[in-house]
Amino acid sequence: MTIRNAVSDHMLESIVSSGVVLVDYGAPWCPPCKTLFGILEELDQDLNGRIDIVKVNCENLPASASAAGVLGMPTVIVYKDGMPMDKLVGLRPKAVYQAVIEKYSQQA
Repeated sequence: MTIRNAVSDHMLESIVSSGVVLVDYGAPWCPPCKTLFGILEELDQDLNGRIDIVKVNCENLPASASAAGVLGMPTVIVYKDGMPMDKLVGLRPKAVYQAVIEKYSQQA
């Protein structure tokens, strides 16, 4: 599976509604967001499509960013069955994102 770009608020809502989904809230002009994208691409390959990874451009979907409580970029939120479970603000090492994904994808 590849990393998807949320093009509408409705699309984002439908993607996060089931299963474990990692959502990256950022912007194309944000240098840490660009670095994070490389990390997420690696994670996507490592996970072999076990979870969905979605990018949200906060400038294009301000309502979704606001609803998620995004105050700084990048912000990564892990959702499980539509509920936000964990929020990571700022750029973190790959291992941190891996640990959060594993934590929620292991739970029944």
